Amino acid sequence: MAAIAVLTLLMVPAAPASADPGRPSTHGPSSALPPVNGQWDKPGPFQVATKGEADTTLYYPRDIATSEYRHPVIIWGNGTFAFPLIYDGLLRHWASHGFVVAAANTPFSNTGLEMRAGIDLLAKANAQSGSPFHGRIDLGHIGAAGHSQGGAGAINAAMDPRVTTTVPIQPGPLALPSSVRSPALYLAGQKDMVVFPALVQLLYDRTTQVPAVYAELAGAGHLTAIGNAGGFRGLTTAWLRFHLLGDEQARGVFFGSACGICSGSTWPNVKRNAKALQIPGSTSQRATG
Repeated sequence: MAAIAVLTLLMVPAAPASADPGRPSTHGPSSALPPVNGQWDKPGPFQVATKGEADTTLYYPRDIATSEYRHPVIIWGNGTFAFPLIYDGLLRHWASHGFVVAAANTPFSNTGLEMRAGIDLLAKANAQSGSPFHGRIDLGHIGAAGHSQGGAGAINAAMDPRVTTTVPIQPGPLALPSSVRSPALYLAGQKDMVVFPALVQLLYDRTTQVPAVYAELAGAGHLTAIGNAGGFRGLTTAWLRFHLLGDEQARGVFFGSACGICSGSTWPNVKRNAKALQIPGSTSQRATG
């Protein structure tokens, strides 16, 4: 039943406000979390805990109350008729890498407002003495991610100036790419018969104001993103680690002349817009010209 439910696409969105398209790309760590040596598809170094808070499910490092780090945030939007439990493997995976994931407890996250509520929740907890999250949340590095309707929600949530990168996975069409204010990774499934790759490419094509990358996963259908997200898991983790943690090992996966996903059979269709092409590759790439 859950799998069937995810197939139904998004319904009525509220129209997001216009956004400043001139925000520059920023990346770099504010919290020196442990490296993972390029093993982005493998579990990270943190044990994971979950808890329900108001209209949000939180996934976070279990020892966050005593952590020596400040942990970046990912706000998450589900597909239509889906809830965080359907994406439990992926959300736990990100938390194991040190992120605090605030997943909206709604099957209708198209407006992005439900997702943005997670930022407000964590900002309050970060400032609240006695909260396990007190002083442990890095509110300067926040990613918006989601699947299907939630992917459109992630795009719409990116109008919030607190969002510093966006990862729409197979996003539905009711989204305003002009609202994206920070680097974006658009992901499509080669065999997705619900959200066709051409639709995702159209959203990517309309995102010219910030660095944007489009990548199409070979053989992936619309349900590939549920559970632990399969082939999407490692790439999304690399992108989030680079943009929210400044993980330099992940830079070369997306940027520079030797872009790691720009050749091979796993990602047969990759596009990078003019602003993304301006981002330099890894140090070794730059050293060799």
